[in-house]
Amino acid sequence: MIDQLKAAGEWKEMFLPYKFAMEQLSTTIRHINEEAMHVYNYNPIEHIKTRIKSPESIINKLQRKGLPISLVAARDHLNDIIGVRIICSFLSDIYDLYEILKNRHDMKIIECKDYIRNPKPNGYQSLHLIVEVPVLLSKGKQLVRAEIQLRTLGMDFWASLEHKIFYKYNKDIPDRLKQELLSAAHLTVELDAKMKEISDEIGHLDSPYARIQ
Repeated sequence: MIDQLKAAGEWKEMFLPYKFAMEQLSTTIRHINEEAMHVYNYNPIEHIKTRIKSPESIINKLQRKGLPISLVAARDHLNDIIGVRIICSFLSDIYDLYEILKNRHDMKIIECKDYIRNPKPNGYQSLHLIVEVPVLLSKGKQLVRAEIQLRTLGMDFWASLEHKIFYKYNKDIPDRLKQELLSAAHLTVELDAKMKEISDEIGHLDSPYARIQ
């Protein structure tokens, strides 16, 4: 199926708007961070990770969802072909960034899932946004959807470890490790709060970054 799509040139044509949208999102986020740094001397973003799902990953997800294996189904039903992960210094930076992104005119947030205030049962925490990015092509404007995940360093480290364990045990994690991971997630919350307290004590009592909004 993949080879047929590639041979027809359809897959390449579909991926181009996603490539452009990912570049636009990356540039937007970098600009927000640079403005915070140069104007307010504050750096809320530790780093950014981006990726576009491979054709194999897209087809596997369509199959898991019981959807047709087609480009139309991928465009209409998969919101995470583009993935952008923003790793922030502190929890407050995540929500400051969220407010800024909500007020941007070069994207539209169409869904927000807050797994920080409402963690998943296994302890996973992150703020998930589905956004639409307008991409201008020779054929006209196309709205491309992408998933943005915002996490602290602690949340990202926990999620990375959980992901490795999940696949090491073929998705069947032993109960003991599940409890250890849940305990580690609770400790991550405490560590994030303690690091913010220390930061506040040395001069970041009121994040100037919030004033960009």
